[in-house]
Amino acid sequence: MLQKLNLQPLLKTARLLLRPLTAADEKGLYSAASDPEIWSQHPAKNRHEKEVFDRYFEFLLGTKGTLIVLEAATKRIIGCSQFYPVTDQPGEIGIGFTFLSRPYWGGQWNREMKASMIAHVLKDLPRVWFHIDPENIRSQVATTRLGAQFAYKAELDLGSGLSAFRCYTLTAADWNGAGGLPLNPGTD
Repeated sequence: MLQKLNLQPLLKTARLLLRPLTAADEKGLYSAASDPEIWSQHPAKNRHEKEVFDRYFEFLLGTKGTLIVLEAATKRIIGCSQFYPVTDQPGEIGIGFTFLSRPYWGGQWNREMKASMIAHVLKDLPRVWFHIDPENIRSQVATTRLGAQFAYKAELDLGSGLSAFRCYTLTAADWNGAGGLPLNPGTD
């Protein structure tokens, strides 16, 4: 199933547009990422610094699975997220490397973005994975609020070197049990 899953879809929701990242997005994404508070619980706490962000942007661009997140009404870049192969679960897909600008924290923005991405994966696979740094409590809480279930701890290389992760899975039943938005992948 993984072979047919499009890792660079165009997804639309009521308030968001997710599309493949391009080199032309660098300035807008840096603007969204330049707030130090976004990275305070992340291992790369200095990612708001331009030279650190530049290396991160090149990594994202090279993955061929990163989606830029735009507010639909303004077309303003507000963050990004990524589909990636799960190294210790062949044929499985994870969603991660996600951030949103602080004005879009809380409320329904993350849930709306993740609903479209999760639906995209679950139309072809039985579950989606999330890998979160053990110190990133904010992301762990947000992920469990989506309905994700803790599976195990692991040391994995998801493209930027070996790191410790808390690994979570989410199925359609988990999502529905958490009272999620309808899983509608939007466009593809």
